Amino acid sequence: MRRLIALSICLLTLLNLSTALAAKKPNIVLIFADDQGWMDTGFQGRGYIETPNLDRLAKQGMTFTSAYASAGNCAPSRACLLSGTYTPRHDVYAVFSTIRGKKSEMRLVPIPNRNGLAESNVTLAEALKEAGYATGHFGKWHLDGPDGALPSEQGFDVTLDSFGDGVLKEGTETNKKGPPEDPKGVFTLTRKACEFMEENQERPFFCYLAHHAIHGPLQAQPETLAKFEQKEKGKLDPNAMYAGCTYDMDISVGMLLEKLDELKLTDNTLVVFTSDNGATQAAAQEPLRGNKGGYYEGGIREPFLVRWPGVTKPGSTSDVPVINVDLYPTFLAAAGAQVPAGKTLDGESLLPLLSGDAPLKREAIFWHFPGYLNTPVIRGRKLDVQTGFRSRPVTVIRKGDWKLHLFHEEWQLDGGREKIATNNAVELYNLKDDIGERNDLANAETAKRDELVDDLLAWWKAVDAKVPTEKNPRYNPGPRKAGQKSK
Repeated sequence: MRRLIALSICLLTLLNLSTALAAKKPNIVLIFADDQGWMDTGFQGRGYIETPNLDRLAKQGMTFTSAYASAGNCAPSRACLLSGTYTPRHDVYAVFSTIRGKKSEMRLVPIPNRNGLAESNVTLAEALKEAGYATGHFGKWHLDGPDGALPSEQGFDVTLDSFGDGVLKEGTETNKKGPPEDPKGVFTLTRKACEFMEENQERPFFCYLAHHAIHGPLQAQPETLAKFEQKEKGKLDPNAMYAGCTYDMDISVGMLLEKLDELKLTDNTLVVFTSDNGATQAAAQEPLRGNKGGYYEGGIREPFLVRWPGVTKPGSTSDVPVINVDLYPTFLAAAGAQVPAGKTLDGESLLPLLSGDAPLKREAIFWHFPGYLNTPVIRGRKLDVQTGFRSRPVTVIRKGDWKLHLFHEEWQLDGGREKIATNNAVELYNLKDDIGERNDLANAETAKRDELVDDLLAWWKAVDAKVPTEKNPRYNPGPRKAGQKSK
């Protein structure tokens, strides 16, 4: 009997120790906006758009001013986020297809798109679940398809999507308005996320809240819309509906933060807010160039906030370039979890930056889009505006303050490196002096240009990037007209 009592006490002690260790793991909340541009916040905008809750989050944590999505539009960015890898490793490059636009204007045959994130790809949710986390997904998925899998098949214990007017079938890919009192379903999704946190408050959880806002069709509560219709706006500010949709999404952020306070979980919760890609042409991102779908700054630079009490310094900022593939290793490091066996991660943990202790080890970040995407962006390449494209095949590198675009058509078909001075295959910008990418220095800073080209070509080899090389037999450009803006 004494042995039985002693064994019971030992088991109880171990259980209590295990519970205590689990409690030390931080909860992780990722709020992921849809199509919210770098300028579309109060804390770094022009003043017309208001985001009081994001502003509060910025004051309570760290703002990354040089933060990026890993791709210029929805599906590939989400695939990068959840897989922790750049596009060449999962082959999700676009939404549905890399052949979008007038085929007779495409000089190369694009690399085919994988329609969905492969089930075999071990996701961030699966890695955290293995580490003892409850995992919940609320909102947009956009990675199901013939080549993809559902959230419940990729590590999420709970998944729910809605526009506020009923539960959608898991993996549904659509965009629409919700009820007037719940635009884009922001409040329904947030309430469900709050319920998930409350139900799992005794264990560590990962809550992925992936809003449909502010993707079109735009929608705002009537009283919110009236607020912005009465507000004076500048020449570059978006319309009242755009600002209203953003404002209502921000209200939902406040709801979630208040729930953490109510549950007394704030001090042990790592909260990240960012967006999947840049804004649509409905919102100019000046001084940034371009919009969603392109690889100038306006298409990929994002608002990016991190609050982790006791780790991040309130009101701090960092201008170190970071990218959403960094979240996978960051969350694993925060959870004290191991990288899954056989898993390659392209990102780097941001914990040294969050604590202010040390810089990152890497020197550069990359983007790879080997296809075509129609409808030109604001202040895009002249050729693309003429022919109706947002982006042609391109690979991009940012290294320090320098950013280089390598355009595949000119590189493959117009002499490549040998003709680099005249074939317009590369553009080079110093973002410290020229955040708007207006002054191409490719032929002025040739040493830096050649250094970045070398780095980019080495990266192609390292990640086994698929690069289009085959001439398009249907290429037959006709008279060129100014392209139309996309809706």
